[in-house]
Amino acid sequence: MKKLILASAVCAAFGSAHAGALDDDNLTIGGFATLGVARTDTDKVEFTRYNQAEGVKDKARIGLDTNLGLQASYKVNDELSGTVQVLTRKNTSTVFTTDLTWAFLKYKINDEMNVRVGRVVLPTFLISDYQNVGYANTMMRPPVEMYAQDPIENADGVDFNYQHAIGGTNFMAQGIAGVSRGKLVLNEGTSVATYRAPVVGLSLAVEHGPAMLRIAHLEAKLNSNDVAPLNSLQATLRAAGYPALADDLGVNTTKKVTFTELGATLDWNNIVGLAEYGMRRAKGPVYIPDVNTWYTMVGYRVGKVLPYYSHATVTQHAQSVTLPAGFPTTGALSAGVHSLMQAAEQSTDLVGVRWDFAKNVDLKIQVDRVKPKAKGGLLINGPVGGRKDTVTVAAASLDFVF
Repeated sequence: MKKLILASAVCAAFGSAHAGALDDDNLTIGGFATLGVARTDTDKVEFTRYNQAEGVKDKARIGLDTNLGLQASYKVNDELSGTVQVLTRKNTSTVFTTDLTWAFLKYKINDEMNVRVGRVVLPTFLISDYQNVGYANTMMRPPVEMYAQDPIENADGVDFNYQHAIGGTNFMAQGIAGVSRGKLVLNEGTSVATYRAPVVGLSLAVEHGPAMLRIAHLEAKLNSNDVAPLNSLQATLRAAGYPALADDLGVNTTKKVTFTELGATLDWNNIVGLAEYGMRRAKGPVYIPDVNTWYTMVGYRVGKVLPYYSHATVTQHAQSVTLPAGFPTTGALSAGVHSLMQAAEQSTDLVGVRWDFAKNVDLKIQVDRVKPKAKGGLLINGPVGGRKDTVTVAAASLDFVF
């Protein structure tokens, strides 16, 4: 509620900057919503989107994909404007909460470049800007194998956007520097920690006709003092005589982690395609494992109906922590350390269909087959030994923009 009041106050401030704002088209108010329902074929483990504290089991629930976003923009003059967006969803809490996802002032330098100051979404992924807008996406949700590897969504700071056309080719660049603060769901869904992370990033894209190629690189200096399971393990390691290992594993001091992404889109005739490849790397010792992840999606439009198929996978590339000489190879302490440094590996095959049956409204039906591997994959609240068997997820949603 406090964030909704804040958003309203900011919009009112923009409106008061120009007399008669409600009468001159300078103020734009809109939004988006998804009403979704999903269930799995098991009660032993929960399926979630990335960074969700609660998922779905074998009973149909609306919390997985349902959300509501409201956005207001005000144009002060030809150069200066402001935008605020709030988003209600189930994320790091087991109840619906409202977050301030965008809140910035934009200054247009010229027709090719602008600068924004405030809260902006990080350009980490191909669909970062509209990943929560169901109507803007073919699939019901971003592949968790990719988007869980860097769940930091936005930052408070400054960014620039540049685009330049040469003939039929459009070149685009976005750079950002700021500080992100928020919460992360950790330890297979059993704990939530707050974090602070200064971030810098750059994305470059080239678009020609129906195709676009994009590359992005972000660096975050992560710090968190309340990762409860990690703090407990560090205390045990120090008591056992391994203080250096405890420091290496933890994020009590700042640890630098990078994420590099290469993406492509295609919308040619009736063919729709989407693909991303990502690499997360720790730049120094930390418990967070290095991973490689990718997905591809292809669909074919038949009138207002679009069937599609996607495959996604995530695997561990390496670990950045070297165990000290003489560290035990068996026992509870060894198992705890090795489990912490092991990535949650899995793959998913899904099929779905999108039907644009009315203006600004679509219906989606999607079935995911999740194949957990190491640590029971990205499924949460499962058995101690991890989920070994495939999980089927069936879901349907209505997406709106208004």
